[in-house]
Amino acid sequence: MKRVGIVMGSASDLPIVEKAIKVLEDYEVPFEVRVLSAHRCPVEARDFAATARESGFSVLIAAAGMAAHLAGALAANTTLPVIGIPCRSSGSDGSDALFSTVMMPPGIPVATVAIDGAKNAALLAIQIMAVNDDTLAAKLQKDRDEGKAKVLAADAELNQKYHR
Repeated sequence: MKRVGIVMGSASDLPIVEKAIKVLEDYEVPFEVRVLSAHRCPVEARDFAATARESGFSVLIAAAGMAAHLAGALAANTTLPVIGIPCRSSGSDGSDALFSTVMMPPGIPVATVAIDGAKNAALLAIQIMAVNDDTLAAKLQKDRDEGKAKVLAADAELNQKYHR
């Protein structure tokens, strides 16, 4: 199975990224985690993206706050799908990172999840991989079915309790 590459612009993004790591571990999807700043080590970030396909990756996830150019910098150097996680940072609600991540020029797409949306980034990466992996697709469907069952059970319980 190919891997998911998770790249953070700063090690301070790790508490957010750990939510994606947990999802990938739960789905038994191999991954690699790196810290590569689009601004402080642009050559290394470029080289990582440029060789990602040959290195066995199928999807890249980029987490960054503030100017949040990391996802775009990676996407500019690979044709693999890139998923951006805009991160909150001290003094910022994350909207600056959201706009930086989502506002890509035509021809260089970046899928963008919610601010601090690492869990959805991992699930989207798994969904992309599941296009060609029936085992992953089945795991995703099982989790969706379990989520639906929990909501319907809560609905039935509250309906019973508050039905007038």
